[in-house]
Amino acid sequence: MREDAGVTDEDAPGGTPLVDEAMKKAAVAWVSVAGGPALALWCAPREGALLVVSGPGEQAAPGLADATEAQVTLRGDHGGRIVTWPARVSRLLPGTEAWDVTAPLVAAKRLNAPGPTIDLVARWAADGCAVNRLAPAGTPLAGAELPADAQAEPPRATPAVRATRKPFRLHRVRRR
Repeated sequence: MREDAGVTDEDAPGGTPLVDEAMKKAAVAWVSVAGGPALALWCAPREGALLVVSGPGEQAAPGLADATEAQVTLRGDHGGRIVTWPARVSRLLPGTEAWDVTAPLVAAKRLNAPGPTIDLVARWAADGCAVNRLAPAGTPLAGAELPADAQAEPPRATPAVRATRKPFRLHRVRRR
């Protein structure tokens, strides 16, 4: 497992005005790790980066906790994709100064949190949840450079799907 002590000079904001503005308004980001499918993840903007929490009891983000790079897609006010950018992923570790400053701020922005902010941060540290910082690390794609197709993934197989039955009728229905 990769462990970063916290935010360094290397993690300084490196985005463009479009990326910076899109991050400020972001509540959800589509994050793809190692060429995998993009997952919609709740995020919180802070100091020119997006913070994403994943792990037990939080959202699932396979591979993000151990990743060093990711692709982030953000939407605009109109609801459509406006920018995709490569991100440098760094994990904040419990007990570091970066964790002590950042984790409570992220926890305060979490909707439907199960309890007070301080308890949520303690649970994240105890359960091994990952608080990852996604900072811009390259040239973003915007406007005409974005793919024209929808990039929708086919639905994944799930045991929750079942055959639809005909509706139950108590009495005989007459046809005319």
